[in-house]
Amino acid sequence: MKKLLSTLLCLALVLSLASAALAEDVGLAKYDEPVTVTFVRSVDDTMETNILSVLDGATVEDNLWIDAYLDKLNIKVEYEWIVNQSEYEQKLNLAIASGDIPDLLRVNATQLQQLAEAEMIVPVGEIYEQYATDFTKATLVEETETVFNAAYYDSKLYGLPETGCSSDSTSFLWIRNDWLDKLGMAVPTTMEEVLAVAEAFVTKDPDGNGADDTYGIVFGKSLWDDWCELEGFFNGYGAYPNIWVKNEEGKLVYGSVQSEVKDALAVLADLYKKGYIDPEFCVKDGGAAAELAVSGKVGMFYGPQWVPLYPLQTNKDNDPNAVWTGYAPVALAGKELKAQNPVATSNYWVISKECEHPEALVKMYNLFIELCWGETGDNGVYYAPMDCEGIWKLSPLSPSKPYKNIDAFRALDKERKTGDASDVVGEAASIKLKIDTYFSGSDEGHALWGWERIYGAEGVYGRMVELSEADAFLVDEFSGASTPTMIERMSTLDDLQDETFTKIIMGEVGIEEFDAWVKNFESLGGAQITEEVNEWFAALQ
Repeated sequence: MKKLLSTLLCLALVLSLASAALAEDVGLAKYDEPVTVTFVRSVDDTMETNILSVLDGATVEDNLWIDAYLDKLNIKVEYEWIVNQSEYEQKLNLAIASGDIPDLLRVNATQLQQLAEAEMIVPVGEIYEQYATDFTKATLVEETETVFNAAYYDSKLYGLPETGCSSDSTSFLWIRNDWLDKLGMAVPTTMEEVLAVAEAFVTKDPDGNGADDTYGIVFGKSLWDDWCELEGFFNGYGAYPNIWVKNEEGKLVYGSVQSEVKDALAVLADLYKKGYIDPEFCVKDGGAAAELAVSGKVGMFYGPQWVPLYPLQTNKDNDPNAVWTGYAPVALAGKELKAQNPVATSNYWVISKECEHPEALVKMYNLFIELCWGETGDNGVYYAPMDCEGIWKLSPLSPSKPYKNIDAFRALDKERKTGDASDVVGEAASIKLKIDTYFSGSDEGHALWGWERIYGAEGVYGRMVELSEADAFLVDEFSGASTPTMIERMSTLDDLQDETFTKIIMGEVGIEEFDAWVKNFESLGGAQITEEVNEWFAALQ
């Protein structure tokens, strides 16, 4: 019996290794004859100015990525239509409604469900298992396996996630250290100290111009998801607006209606009353709010890791003495900090039932991931060369390696601390060149200051690593497709939430209006949404 069991185990191992080897072989194998695969796509406003203008003769339809798919896989990419990003959703929905979709299509979770229900697309599970390389499989689940959750319909996988990184959305605390130093203050380590800094930045003339013209903290009318946002501030009070969290009973509840949100709103209302917040925040979009930072009127805000590139670079251009540093958000004294993050993956690639080569989707995923981050690839050419930062956008599909930015920081930090540059390759090498150019003191280098603030020795990704190692991230617990009531009611609830929160902050209504918001949320669909979310959550267990 033992001999038989040993034989069976060995056979299983051999079959497993053979299956993995087969996936590696077929997953990047070139078709014997050229095959045509159709797409549709959007282009953003920077495509021409930042990418195509740099690449002599390149177009959206003819570039190094289109060449790579043809040369390496014998896949010919054809676009049925190309529109500006602002028009994409409307045109895509019309295409879905008419049943006229390309071979491979990028959709959101709701559209995926609609297409699967209409039997316009085919399951991808078996194709993925057969053709995906080990590196592709590891890359897609690098941050979490939940990236596939919303791509299931009737227990079958219908789409591949266009992966992102949740922690890249962390709301960090950005502070002008030169103002702190001038006022003799330390970097705040608690929310109480954050409020003290906000007061000092208003009342103690940190810019030294003798005028009462600075603000303690800045954000715009959207409240969330801009270069200046409020998630990090709310997190300091143990509040997690706009995401689903587990309660003590293990059920999912909506963060925006929890009592801790009320506590944070009360503090913001007090700051506004005291004049520590821009009184016109409610009418300013991100661009208008950025003028405060650009013109040196604010020294603290919450925002994502990329803000040194915009708008802080322009502030640095205007004031060479400005010293901005990104810090991890902080909590009330004695409390544990959890930094909230959304589910980073919201789009998926699906395969039309009319597609003659459905495996082409997986093979193109394999090639994109390999060329950008694989051992045989070169992301310094295909992903982020210094002279054309967004070159990856020229690929018709672009799943990301979730921890690529953290990996780049770790590689650079390893070289700084040990002198070992063996991991500084591809994108990390491109970033190093930018930072080195900044430290050269050249005119060109001055424009690269933001990269040092992100990836340098005091860069914000160092704080990202610290939060990760402390297990301090709190990711939205709901990663499924929008529930029926979400589709019908969530947009209205979001608008009501932001309107209520804004009025509370500005003092137009009292803090007790938060309780009315909670009741309205429940009665206008929130209770049903919560029930649907928990049904989805229970099905995962």
